Amino acid sequence: MKAALKVVLSVIGVLGLAVGGFYVWANMRVNGLRSRTIETHTVDFPIPFPLSEAEMAALSSPDSADAVALGGAIERGQHLVGSRYLCGECHGTSYGGGIMIDDPMLARIRGPNLTTGRGSVTLAYGPADWDRAVRHGVAPSGLPTIMPAEDFQLMSDQELADVVSYIRSMPPVDNEVVTVDMGPLGIVLVALGQLRFAADIIPTHTAAHASVPPATEVTAEFGQHLAGVCTGCHRADLSGGPIPSGEPSWPPARNLTPHADGLAAWTYDDFTRALREGKRPDGTDLQLPMSMIVNYTKNMTEAEVQALWAYLRSLPAVATGG
Repeated sequence: MKAALKVVLSVIGVLGLAVGGFYVWANMRVNGLRSRTIETHTVDFPIPFPLSEAEMAALSSPDSADAVALGGAIERGQHLVGSRYLCGECHGTSYGGGIMIDDPMLARIRGPNLTTGRGSVTLAYGPADWDRAVRHGVAPSGLPTIMPAEDFQLMSDQELADVVSYIRSMPPVDNEVVTVDMGPLGIVLVALGQLRFAADIIPTHTAAHASVPPATEVTAEFGQHLAGVCTGCHRADLSGGPIPSGEPSWPPARNLTPHADGLAAWTYDDFTRALREGKRPDGTDLQLPMSMIVNYTKNMTEAEVQALWAYLRSLPAVATGG
């Protein structure tokens, strides 16, 4: 009996050492990933974008050009963050900081303060800094961030300038934010590559960005532009499957292609109901994270919804997971 107990205790001890050693390695791995420097290109664009020649010609007074340009940028930016880019979901409705994940085992991750108040991370940001942060997931220091930048690869310079103009118009919020506090499960998942930084998901950090978005028309081209924000969950080919950088509790993303696994049997009305009401064709509720995203997609214009549908119907039918 004593011999058997010794064997059991020895096995437990060995397992404890192995688990402890693995966790030490995982911590070192995560610290290394978070402390490395990532090189990106340097871009420049005006914030806000100036008026076009046609818009200038329509002005009653050229002296009002700057104010009109800023007003238009703020209005467009408000629509973008309220319907497509979901900035408030991570940074809070005041943009002074918000909760992204609050799970002690996984992580406590908070979106930083973007306003001009105390604790802002963007006070000294120029266009290149905004580009790195939003479209590359890289801080001005070159360190990787928690920004889900893979969703914003098709965001044009003008759209980014519009979003920045809108956020800068918000009242300043004084809020110091500790952005990341990793839990043990999160450390292990990051170390094993199950949760990845956006900077590692994005194929290249040197590709040029479009200066302006496609025309707001019911075309597959404009729909493809809109679908850029869908790829973080639904994958580059929109075939769905397990979400690459989502919470482990999230179900697989829906296949959005016209495959039998996907939206082949859906009508435009079904699609509209999903985006506006968060309901599937059978009337059941969409699950996280899409149930959260409906708070934004319900604000899309009819032209945007139609263009997105036109693009999805133009895709090749691909089985779930590609």
